[in-house]
Amino acid sequence: MALARSRITAQGQISVPQDIRKKLGVGPGSVLEWDEVDHKIVVRRAGRFTNEEIRTALFPEGPPEPKSLADLKQGIRRRLAEKHARR
Repeated sequence: MALARSRITAQGQISVPQDIRKKLGVGPGSVLEWDEVDHKIVVRRAGRFTNEEIRTALFPEGPPEPKSLADLKQGIRRRLAEKHARR
C-alpha cells in the first residue's frame, strides 16, 4: 500500500504530500535525493555532508584510541567535578 500519491505536471514537477514532508522533515528550499536501490526508486532528504566528510572533520588523524568503560566513567566524573567546582 502506498504512503501517498503525487501527480506529475507537464513541466515534470511533483507536489510532496504533507504527511511525507512531515516524515522527511522537509519544507521550502529542502533538497531531496532520488536513488535506485534493488530496482526500486528511493527518495530521501539530502544531507549536507556525507558520513566520510563528518568522520574526516572529527578525526583528521584517524579514529581515536579505544577506551575502557572505567576510563570513560572516570573522565565523566572528572569533567563533572571541574564543571561544578566552587570557585
